[in-house]
Amino acid sequence: MSSAHSTPPALLDLSTYLLSRIGKAARGRLAHRLAERGLRLWDMAVLAALSDFGPHAQRDLVVRLGVDPSDMAKVVDQLATGGYVERARDPEDRRRVSVSLAPAGRDLLAELDAEARALQDELLAPLDPEERTRLQGLLLRVHQGLGERPYAP
Repeated sequence: MSSAHSTPPALLDLSTYLLSRIGKAARGRLAHRLAERGLRLWDMAVLAALSDFGPHAQRDLVVRLGVDPSDMAKVVDQLATGGYVERARDPEDRRRVSVSLAPAGRDLLAELDAEARALQDELLAPLDPEERTRLQGLLLRVHQGLGERPYAP
């Protein structure tokens, strides 16, 4: 007997549906935890990009992360106000703004990474360590298969 809240079996047979539902749940939970700190997912993404790849021109962050330029300006402004990133104008092109990770941003990112990993452990609790490793590898292969344009039709 199924309840009114049961997922139709036809959808449970679609990996894309399951990925979407799990992704939505994970994103929502992480967004909630970040919001408790007054942060958004894009804040964490910018900090991670700066940590992993070093200083960027603000417009290059837009391209790397696929964020609207006006939204990126707001993210960088908020992070700079909090002391998490530093901005500097390019002396040769005053329109170009370079963004780099401040020490406080590196510390914040470490805390956010720990939060994200704890959430990941909660979500993946039904899997044993070997299954988690296998899932990570499979998801990484699918992600790499998307190429540079994951939303292209």
